[in-house]
Amino acid sequence: MRTTATGSTAQSAAKTAPRTTARGPFRLPRLDGLRGRLIITVVVVAVISAVTATALAYRESRDAVLKRAQNAAVDDFHSRVGQLATELDVPPDLRSLTRFATEVSSGLHGSLVLARYREYTASSDASADRTRITPELRAAVRAHTRVSLQRVEYGGKPWLVLGATVGLDSPASHAGSGQPSGVEVFAVVSLAEEERDTAELVRSVQGGLVPVVLLAALLALLAARTVLRPVRRLARATRRLATGELSIRVEEKGRDELAELAHTFNETAGALEHTVGELREQEALARRFVADVSHELRTPLAAMTMVSSVLEEDADQLTPDTAHAARTVSAETAKLARLVDDLIEISRFDARAVALTVHEVDLAEAVRATLASRGWADRVEADLPPGIRARLDRRRLDVIVANLVGNALRHGAPPVAVTVRAADDRLTVSVADHGPGLAPEAARHVFDRFYKADSARSRSEGSGLGMAIALENARLHGGTIELAPPEPGVGAVFTLRIPLRTESAS
Repeated sequence: MRTTATGSTAQSAAKTAPRTTARGPFRLPRLDGLRGRLIITVVVVAVISAVTATALAYRESRDAVLKRAQNAAVDDFHSRVGQLATELDVPPDLRSLTRFATEVSSGLHGSLVLARYREYTASSDASADRTRITPELRAAVRAHTRVSLQRVEYGGKPWLVLGATVGLDSPASHAGSGQPSGVEVFAVVSLAEEERDTAELVRSVQGGLVPVVLLAALLALLAARTVLRPVRRLARATRRLATGELSIRVEEKGRDELAELAHTFNETAGALEHTVGELREQEALARRFVADVSHELRTPLAAMTMVSSVLEEDADQLTPDTAHAARTVSAETAKLARLVDDLIEISRFDARAVALTVHEVDLAEAVRATLASRGWADRVEADLPPGIRARLDRRRLDVIVANLVGNALRHGAPPVAVTVRAADDRLTVSVADHGPGLAPEAARHVFDRFYKADSARSRSEGSGLGMAIALENARLHGGTIELAPPEPGVGAVFTLRIPLRTESAS
């Protein structure tokens, strides 16, 4: 048996709201997104608010029900005992106490009533358990003249226990008033009906939580769609801006934080568009300048090449110093002519003025011709299986192979190997050397224009455009050039990959 303090009210038990899953008419958002987190936050706040309001309402309602039942029981008990006190013989015997307890009980809807006088204890129901009347309540009855009460739980059910002394001053004396007679009377009133009412109230409230949570989730979803619509527009605009659509702007509505964010985005996009436009103009001017200068240099370079060739041919008839100067001028003029040719070639790629002249080519024959024309046949190990044919631009293939092999001979170490293979409708031409290879920094920039890996190579020669031109020619064929990852004992390995059949393109 559990009891509460004398005269106190019962405390309500904590209730746990049922867990529900809210599904609105729209597709459920990802829980790790901003929209999902916003909906979860709103639903959690709604659940907490509903549970808190429900708990408070339940506590107040339960207290009100119990207080009303308690007041009614006290009034009935007070009135019934007062009415029957005048008929009680004092000092009473056991028989008169029993009759008194039974008559009081009949006026309290059959509640258990006990009457005590010194060594006598009488009960309206002799078989009832009397332990519901606690020592604390007996002590309170002896100490006070008013009606004392206590709520207890017995057998899993709530009970209200009332106690008072019987006064004998007059026929109108009430319980707990007048001159004490030494008679104590107790009544045990059931609160089961009130408990059922409060339980029904809890079930009704719990049933109402589900639609409340569903409604909160629906409203949160609608609010999230409304609030986050500008964010989604901004995200789409950002993606389009990232793809190069610099003229994209978003609409600015209102004066809130989202409008401020849209304004900042538009300002950023405008500044970026202006900056990129200036850079593109400068790049176009620089390319045009390089192309114009390169073409202007071709005529005087042709004359210089012709004169330096004549001087080199007659160098044996000149004095040693003059002969050395003539040979130096001839060599440097040739380098300058190659640089100008490379600049003109790269400017044609930039201007998209390059076209393929496609023919069916025997790869073994084409690679041998490239090596032989440059005097590399004895310096390069060539693995050239016969019968591999492809449709491509032979001149541009020559440029690619010459740049790859020349780069390996200048910067690598022997032996330099060229390997041609064909598989899965793709042609591969690999050029490998046994030098120190490329450092990671040099590998990242090896195809950049004018890049020279001085720190990774023993020497740095050429214009720095050879690998860039080779890659542009490979792309023109629909292929690419790849640098293999470094391996112990192997230098740089470049591999050209192009389709076996390449159609004419511009």
